[in-house]
Amino acid sequence: MDNIAHTLAGIALAEAGLRRRTGLATATLAIGANLPDVDALIYVASSSVDALAFRRGWTHGILAMVMLPLMLAGIMLAWNRLVRRKHGHSRQPVDPRWLLIVAAIGIWSHPLLDLLNTYGVRLLMPFSGRWFYGDTLFIVDPWLWGSLAVGIVLSRIRRRRQSFRPELPTRVAIGALLVYVAAMAGSSRLGRAYVDGDASESALRTMVAPQPITPFSRAVVRDLGTVYEDGRLLWGVVPRYEPGERTPVGRDAPGVQQARNDQNVAAFLSWSRFPLFTTVPGPDSTVVRITDMRYPGQPWASVEVMVPAGREFAIP
Repeated sequence: MDNIAHTLAGIALAEAGLRRRTGLATATLAIGANLPDVDALIYVASSSVDALAFRRGWTHGILAMVMLPLMLAGIMLAWNRLVRRKHGHSRQPVDPRWLLIVAAIGIWSHPLLDLLNTYGVRLLMPFSGRWFYGDTLFIVDPWLWGSLAVGIVLSRIRRRRQSFRPELPTRVAIGALLVYVAAMAGSSRLGRAYVDGDASESALRTMVAPQPITPFSRAVVRDLGTVYEDGRLLWGVVPRYEPGERTPVGRDAPGVQQARNDQNVAAFLSWSRFPLFTTVPGPDSTVVRITDMRYPGQPWASVEVMVPAGREFAIP
């Protein structure tokens, strides 16, 4: 998910009651909810292809989920001592045990939210590079934003007015969001079953992906072996699958096998879920372009390599 969603999730967890457990709880939850995305710094030092291969791995995996809460709690405890020396003891006291707990909750919320979209996350890193995909929410979901933002604002208004149970609006918002996520997850899984049952040809793999804003439409990609079929699933009283174009996968085109030996291509393929290969022959070389059917037309989700003429048919 985007970092606005992660930040709102961290603050919502604080407003739902965790802010009362220890001082610095809200700041710790908001920072922790974004901390695994520290791996985005790779964009500063590496190419976008290397970043695709690295992102949502080491800092999102099981080892990081143990180490990052300890690191964040230690940093926040150190910050607390600096704040106390400067401002005295008037602030809410910090409980180290609860600070570690809220740091873990904030950090653990991050890969769980990332799991919901089609980009995926490698939950078992560094022990396994396997990608997990939820295909549940679009990476930027205004319904998630709106639900959490309204709950947070109403809870803060109730707290300023010293109303009874100020955390109630945020808890209701989180509950409504959980119902929404469950419904979207269920509709994606039911959608795959419906599309595969309705289609005229069986698929090796089928992705039924959420679309921005509307929860009643899904983008479909079906791997038929030598071609990809895209389409759209519309939810209504009677579901309807509208198949679109079929595009040759192109994995056996001249030059593709040689292109796989390129470091950038290997990095891209380690991330790609539905790789699409296109080639443009020239007098001196063949350009091999690889994109991903999840993100058609997106320059960041592609890589190009040139194979010198005469090597297109060489045995790798």
